[in-house]
Amino acid sequence: MLIIPHHHVSSYFELTAEEKIAMFELLEDALLLLDKERKPDGYNIGINVGEAAGQTVRHVHAHLISRYTGDLADPKGGVRGVIPAKQKY
Repeated sequence: MLIIPHHHVSSYFELTAEEKIAMFELLEDALLLLDKERKPDGYNIGINVGEAAGQTVRHVHAHLISRYTGDLADPKGGVRGVIPAKQKY
């Protein structure tokens, strides 16, 4: 699920404090919805900032990724999978 603020800026760090709070309140709402509808075993939350970090869409957004036991043989490292030497997915 994506959390996308209306304010069009590229970086999370360009948002106001209020916008950052609103984004994380929406993450909480999304989590409740996903828990009710999909019942995942865990989550990854990520925000990519800058091309070097993998950002391809120039509008700030947060990823809320539902995870399930067994969806990956070895999920150790979580979002650290973006580090090439540790990447498994």
